[in-house]
Amino acid sequence: MNHFPDLDLSGKKVLLGVTGSIAAYKSCEIVRLFLKAGAEVRVIMSPSAKRFVSPLTFEALSGREVLTEESESWSGGPNHIEAGKWADIFLIAPATANTINKIAKGIADTLLLQTLLAFSGRLLVAPAANTNMLQNHYTQGSIKMMKVNDTVFIDPVTKQLACGDEGNGALAEPLEIFYHGARALMGDPFWQSRKTVVTGGGTRETIDGVRYLSNHSSGKMANALATALWLRGSDVCCVTTMPHKDLPAGIHTLDVEDAEEMLKYASDCIRVAKKGTMSRPSLNNPNAVGMIMKTPYLFMAAAVSDYRPRFPQENKLKKSVLGERWQLELEQNPDLLTSMDRTGIRTVAFKAETDPENGIKNARKLLREKKVDAVCYNLLPGKKGFGTDEHEVVFLDGENETHLDRTSKIRLALKIIDEARKLDDEA
Repeated sequence: MNHFPDLDLSGKKVLLGVTGSIAAYKSCEIVRLFLKAGAEVRVIMSPSAKRFVSPLTFEALSGREVLTEESESWSGGPNHIEAGKWADIFLIAPATANTINKIAKGIADTLLLQTLLAFSGRLLVAPAANTNMLQNHYTQGSIKMMKVNDTVFIDPVTKQLACGDEGNGALAEPLEIFYHGARALMGDPFWQSRKTVVTGGGTRETIDGVRYLSNHSSGKMANALATALWLRGSDVCCVTTMPHKDLPAGIHTLDVEDAEEMLKYASDCIRVAKKGTMSRPSLNNPNAVGMIMKTPYLFMAAAVSDYRPRFPQENKLKKSVLGERWQLELEQNPDLLTSMDRTGIRTVAFKAETDPENGIKNARKLLREKKVDAVCYNLLPGKKGFGTDEHEVVFLDGENETHLDRTSKIRLALKIIDEARKLDDEA
């Protein structure tokens, strides 16, 4: 998946609040990410925020007038009531400890806080402050109160802070903040609180201390699926052999090497998924504590090696010992789909083929013999078809064939999960 996800947020409206933190300069990148995805962005700044970034900077980026105490107008221009009605989400990034404590107490002594009181939609807060200020029991109490009131907090990260201290209080990366905003805008009630498991990458079967058997799978499609599911609101566990540094932090990732490890950890994830999701109380529904039971989903996008070395060695095998010809004895790997307990879950398998004549037959054979709910079939032009940033598949569900045209992998992943939701009676 590309560093900047190819998402379509056209028609979505984001109100970005910027408060007085040295991290305010990162808000410029947040604006750019939302605009790149097609969203409309308006910026509102606290008086102290203007000490770090000029309103002119945000106006140049967003193409809209920045709302401040000086620019507020009641004769056709922006004002705190109109801005609150306009926005789909209100994202405060960075949010100082002072701002967090004022929000929790309902204090509205700045235009930004007045706008928030007039806003009735989804609030997201990305804190940025000294560690001690955030860990102070007053601030922690404010954060707990806001979470009970359904505020989404985007956790700060640990690094050297502006004051020189090393600690947890630095603003989350702009991409992570963007992901949370996109999740608030793209949520689907069907996927929200639903547990899903995604497997990805090509397994690496050990030959010796430095060599292994594998394939050309890049794991990008699995990463895109995990991201798409999380953006729709799912609780995602991704079991993969490949890098996943650009995934949202909210996705649970498990790194594995070979087929046996993938089988073990994916099976563990499935067992957890079947236990359901614990709901939490909110001010709107204080009695909501309990288990939410939604049918889990498994997306088997991993390219599992069919065979593994029968006698893997711990140390490197020397060429001088092996000789001019090396006969490597292999044995079959376990079949993951038939080895897992998939009762009570929906399974979408993936089938890559290079045979244009028999590929679709093989995909249908997998659908029938492995008793999966659907298969994503794609015809590859040899090894050049791996690792690309675009993809296309045929979604096979029983006798139905749905052609999902070539597009970026994240957009394709969103189409796949839209098809997959039709498999369940809850849809």
